Amino acid sequence: MKLPANLTRADVVALERRHVWPPYTSSERHEATEPLVVVGAEGPWLEDADGRQLLDANSSWWTCTLGHGHPRLRAALTRQAEALMHVAAGGITHAPIALLAQELAAVAPEGLERVHFSDDGSTAVEVAIKVAFQYWQQNGRPRRTRFVTLSGAYHGDTIGAASLASLDEFHRVFHPILFDVVRPPRLGEAGGWDRVFEEVIAQVRARPDEIAAVVVEPLVQGAAGMQVYRPELLRALREATREVDTFLIADEVFSGYGRTGHMWACEAAGVSPDLLCTAKGFTAGVLPMAATLATGRVYDGFRGGAGRALMHGHTFCGNPLGAAVAREVLAVYRDERILERVRAAAPVIRAGFDEIAKLEGVRRVRTLGMIGAADVGDGGYGGRMGWRVFEAALERGAFLRPLGDTVYVVPPLNLDPDLLTRLLDILRDSVRQALTSRD
Repeated sequence: MKLPANLTRADVVALERRHVWPPYTSSERHEATEPLVVVGAEGPWLEDADGRQLLDANSSWWTCTLGHGHPRLRAALTRQAEALMHVAAGGITHAPIALLAQELAAVAPEGLERVHFSDDGSTAVEVAIKVAFQYWQQNGRPRRTRFVTLSGAYHGDTIGAASLASLDEFHRVFHPILFDVVRPPRLGEAGGWDRVFEEVIAQVRARPDEIAAVVVEPLVQGAAGMQVYRPELLRALREATREVDTFLIADEVFSGYGRTGHMWACEAAGVSPDLLCTAKGFTAGVLPMAATLATGRVYDGFRGGAGRALMHGHTFCGNPLGAAVAREVLAVYRDERILERVRAAAPVIRAGFDEIAKLEGVRRVRTLGMIGAADVGDGGYGGRMGWRVFEAALERGAFLRPLGDTVYVVPPLNLDPDLLTRLLDILRDSVRQALTSRD
């Protein structure tokens, strides 16, 4: 693809700098940094305005799990657009959303049978915490107003979701308007994941009348730097929530839809939560759409009249276009055996990162399913060494946006094995270059 005939690359950059307010970017950096101008994307490839083909190593912020422009998703979107593009959700339903809810419940962890649709991952989490809070308010436990999260948590950028986070790099400025949560010491301070979970479980048991829910990213914390913990820790936490009869909310916005080798990361621990949040891979990056799944018990807690209804909704809640695409995503996962492909790719990623671990200066590596990460400095999210790897990878044909000094790959789940090997080679060579050329 090319730019429109009346625009040059420089024109696009100038317009973007003049009018766009980009995410997570200071005004000065926005106006001084040369962006990647993408004119097309197909499969695992991004094409920029200079004609370069770049492997999309992070699935466009972890979303395009089936790559770009999957023909079946394009066709599903076209078919639905010709039939019905949008209607409001209030008092109206349609076949795509009814069928999607049925199919989603069928692949969800056991017990999750109700689906509330929304727009993005932050909102899916926002819905879950409002549901948990309201449930206890109107079902005999009004003192249950507090939430427990893990250290290093990131659950989105809306006010409720941000309140759950413990990544100051994202939300420090908003602290005065965020609600207080119960959180353990940071991972580094706490002596490892075992100690973190011991503290979380202790807090749950010590505050049985206060805790509305525990909110976790199952098995892997994405924005915290792809931090991975063992399934048995999640299992132990689930048992603790059952002991005191409070809710477990699983934020599977990143870890769900096959990224770890299971449809849901919870499944690796044999855990079924009370509420589950999904987005990103939900429509495989085609349209913004999300869902919060709940058990029948949770749903039944909102019976009893209009005053007990969940007062939450969105203009595009359960929109037909998104529903049609999301249904097709589930069909592609079945027909193309996506989970089997992830399980086959996992040892390749593990071996690739084992090689990266041998490079002098690499701090730590970890892998899980089609996730691989390595620390190349100790600057955390504000570190610059990861960006040196990013620049070196661009020269070699891969887009590897780091998390500060953490470099990682979360490629499309259907990536060709030869391209996966090529991507891992690019990452290894780029890490080596960055570490040997540092000041």
